[in-house]
Amino acid sequence: MTDFSHDGGVFSARLIGAVAGSAISLVYLLPKGRREAAVRLVTGVACGLIFGGPTGVWCATRLGLTQHLSAAEIMLAGATLASFIAWWGLGLLVRLTTRAGGKAGM
Repeated sequence: MTDFSHDGGVFSARLIGAVAGSAISLVYLLPKGRREAAVRLVTGVACGLIFGGPTGVWCATRLGLTQHLSAAEIMLAGATLASFIAWWGLGLLVRLTTRAGGKAGM
């Protein structure tokens, strides 16, 4: 379960990771307008905050790094990955629906 406790270090890592994932995604898949950028940013940050913990634990376990990383590092990596995936998923969905909508209107 996602825990929004008063542990400032872990929550800060979660927030920084969520924003970093969205920022990194800008390099790879640029939004077409301000509205798309805002929606994808909010979605990326929200997904990073919500799914950062489970994603970080899953990745650290799969890579065998749980003994070598602190909780904040696992949270930072997980939030970044969750945000990055959400940004890409939403961006891909927007592009596919735009493309399909253009073909349907012809």
